[in-house]
Amino acid sequence: MNQLLMAAGIEHWKPVLSMLLIPPVPFLLLALVGALSWRRSRRGGGGALLLGLVLTWASLTVGVGEWLHRVGMPEYPAFSASQIEQLRTEAASGRKVAIVALGAGRERLAPEYGLPSLRPLTMERLRYAIWLSRQTGAPLGYTGGIGHAAVPGPSEAEVARRIAQQEFGLALRWAEDRSRDTRENGRFTVPLLQRDGVDKVVLVTHDLHMPRALRAFREAAAAQGIALEVVPAPAGISSLSDDRFTRWFPSPEGQLLHWYFWHEKLGWWAGA
Repeated sequence: MNQLLMAAGIEHWKPVLSMLLIPPVPFLLLALVGALSWRRSRRGGGGALLLGLVLTWASLTVGVGEWLHRVGMPEYPAFSASQIEQLRTEAASGRKVAIVALGAGRERLAPEYGLPSLRPLTMERLRYAIWLSRQTGAPLGYTGGIGHAAVPGPSEAEVARRIAQQEFGLALRWAEDRSRDTRENGRFTVPLLQRDGVDKVVLVTHDLHMPRALRAFREAAAAQGIALEVVPAPAGISSLSDDRFTRWFPSPEGQLLHWYFWHEKLGWWAGA
């Protein structure tokens, strides 16, 4: 699907199609159809209305969102102390290793700074990648351009480079700024790493995004005939709620969990 949209030159429709397919929008539309059908068929219309409302409620809760994550996504454990030590040893011994953070969007302007910034999910990835780089001594890269249908301006990589340098005191070794989605993250970043002889890359992204990230980098390396070891280092894998009662009520955290789950599922199925 991703390639079809690209071939047709309508890839800028991807964000709109995604918004229409991700809950709670489909469930709200089901409830609307039920309400409009009420007069013609009380049983059918009422059933659709009730089902749409129940599914809308469920699609906004942390409890159901975390359940979807457990049953619908592979589990990627946190990068362990032994893996950190191994990466530190490899970097010190001269092996060409790299840590690469994947983008998740930028803010065209953060008024409090008077400059473009990165979205919270993006900052979470960048912060963890910087921490890993300091713990291991492995050089750091970032991949992210301007997403499909995004407002023109500086790329994510440009903003990430500035933030890493000015706020964390760490310079990026690589800053890939052409990619618009995960598939292009891999396609454009792998050659950059290959030119510097990198044969092992540690990918930093959120656990839900990790399947697409691993696929993109491994397939890009294979397509270009590059021997590249790709290792996952997920960020942001903690639970959003430990309250056994409120986690079953709609909340912004619940909506984010569901949006992220379906965003990644649709992206995987579409080949993005």
